[in-house]
Amino acid sequence: MVSALEILFAATPLVLVGILLVGLLWPATRAMPIAWVVAALIAWGFWGMPGEYVGAASIVGVMTAIQILWIVFGALLLLYTLMQAGAFDRINEGFAKISDDRRVQVILVGFFLATFIEGAAGFGTPAAVVAPLLLALGFPALAAVIAALIGHIIAVTYGAVGTPIIIGIEDPLATTESTNTAITDAGFTVQAYSVEVAVWAATYHALVGFVMPLFAVGMVVYFFGDRDERSLQPAWDVAPLALFSGIAFVVPYWLSAQISAEFPALIGAMVGGAIVVGVLKAGYLVPEEEWEFPDREEWPDHWVGTIEPGQASAPGAEQATGDNAATTDGGIGSQMSLFRAWTPYILLVALLVITRVVDPLPAFLQGEPVEIAGTTITAHQMLFTTTWEGIFGTGLSGGIEWVYVPGFWLILCALIAIPLYGMSGTQVKAAWAEAGEKLVAPFIALVFVIAMVQVMLQSGAHAEGVESMIFVLAQATADAIGPAYPFVAALIGALGAAMAGSNTVSNITFGGFQFEAASQLELPTQLIVGAQAVGGAIGNLVAIHNIVAALATVGLVGQEGRVMRLNLIPLAYYAIGVGLVATVFSYFVFPGLF
Repeated sequence: MVSALEILFAATPLVLVGILLVGLLWPATRAMPIAWVVAALIAWGFWGMPGEYVGAASIVGVMTAIQILWIVFGALLLLYTLMQAGAFDRINEGFAKISDDRRVQVILVGFFLATFIEGAAGFGTPAAVVAPLLLALGFPALAAVIAALIGHIIAVTYGAVGTPIIIGIEDPLATTESTNTAITDAGFTVQAYSVEVAVWAATYHALVGFVMPLFAVGMVVYFFGDRDERSLQPAWDVAPLALFSGIAFVVPYWLSAQISAEFPALIGAMVGGAIVVGVLKAGYLVPEEEWEFPDREEWPDHWVGTIEPGQASAPGAEQATGDNAATTDGGIGSQMSLFRAWTPYILLVALLVITRVVDPLPAFLQGEPVEIAGTTITAHQMLFTTTWEGIFGTGLSGGIEWVYVPGFWLILCALIAIPLYGMSGTQVKAAWAEAGEKLVAPFIALVFVIAMVQVMLQSGAHAEGVESMIFVLAQATADAIGPAYPFVAALIGALGAAMAGSNTVSNITFGGFQFEAASQLELPTQLIVGAQAVGGAIGNLVAIHNIVAALATVGLVGQEGRVMRLNLIPLAYYAIGVGLVATVFSYFVFPGLF
């Protein structure tokens, strides 16, 4: 039984983060360094963690942050390269031209395009890109933000090519001795265990989230339709299309989760979107009557900001239409074929599949020696991976996989896109500058938040019999909540994402916590950690960082509270739905899982 004083000190860094981020609305770049200092002082002063262990744990966090940023940079670089080349406008045009019906546009652009961008880039990018696209189509700014935020949620668990699972779940469990040992003793590698978590998270999402296209349409038609006759009937009129779209997404999404956490969002969006577009073009599930927003003069002031509907575009795309833009066959906008516009992402998926499932490539790219035709071949260690064993003489180690993680393949596809689209030097420079600029704030926030979490996770590593801060919090929570824990596991993840604005950070912060709590209560850890991964996704609905970023792109900064209130509706649905499923799974359907 842990003492009240231990609980108080263990909770202090997380409570401080909540106060600074949510209460005082500090940016993460200011709040996280302070939280790391407080965690380090508590670990050193109260937990008796030697200074070299505090430093080593922080270094592990920094190396993890660098690996995340390597992925994020590649994801943003590929996205902005396509924007500069005009390929992204062509992709959006391909969706938008299918129908002028606003409900169909919510499904195609607000759901399929948003989930695809989430799978490709993550870290708040979908709402910040899709919201102005919807605004350009004529949506009220507020409706565009709501549709974009709701539409991408099902993909967040696998955002930025699987970063929330690979970095948020796998890495912390592998670097914490107690969790690593428990997983190994159960017959798993940490990597295989993380795939199991990804599968269960996809299962929750599939069972609960397949209705999200209908949910997004319902929110738009009810809150942005005729204000005198608010009704969900227009949503029910397209329910067959919306539900078919949800199913078309979740089936390939769930199947691809069986392979790796890198693929579900990308595969679900690409395959599902192609199916739905094909069905609509064939004349099936097309609404009998087109639905439109009320006349512009009837819109309340808070629906629109400083950018008038019909005047927005994808951020970063405007430079692609000048003198240096590609204008030859396959160039800007409608001159480019859809296949050519999609080619870099199709190539990305192919490369990731090959490097994940074709032996011995996975081992080789992680710097391990492999045997081919009787000859042992070893990659150049420093080129492929950077490792630091026994940091500062402790038992802690960190590493960065430069080539195996998706960052390398994203950058490679961005480079291939340059000759593919005939891009000018000006366009290439603009894409790289935009991607680099977007990394500054995440770099500071991620370095310190992950360093803080690593200090908390490793605070018991220096001596036998000393439990970490995370273990203390998990035990206290398990004791307080007891058998109801599966129902609230997703809410804990949502709280982390709401505070930090990131599913990855939520998983890093609470993944080990959820694992320990499940172990204490003898619950299936795979199911509970899977619920955490889903909770970290749905918390993005009310994450102030994501909301501000989306509102800024449509000129509507100042409406954060209104967006948060509206998004509490889908958040409550998702959290309750996942909580019920997790409870049934844990006690009645799969109680024997590890």
